[in-house]
Amino acid sequence: PQLSSKLVGRAQGFYASASQVGLDFLMAMNFAFIEGKYNGSSITILGRNPVLNKVREMPVVGGSGLFRFARGYAQFSTHWLDLKTGDASVEYNVYVYHY
Repeated sequence: PQLSSKLVGRAQGFYASASQVGLDFLMAMNFAFIEGKYNGSSITILGRNPVLNKVREMPVVGGSGLFRFARGYAQFSTHWLDLKTGDASVEYNVYVYHY
């Protein structure tokens, strides 16, 4: 969660409100790798994110490059969240099958 950690990729995508009550989002996100063995590859996740839950889970629905035909799931939790600015630090643990 440290801002000084080595950058190995970027999270790219969007989220939209998915609840009339609470803080839930529909998220479509790519993890695009820019370093090492996975440089140029990506993993795609899609699902509902109930932000205030301690641990959330979404499916891996695909990927590109070395992650072509990827399937699996991502579990993630928030390290910190600033509701005023929308800034957050989130840890993702991704479990993936790929060819």
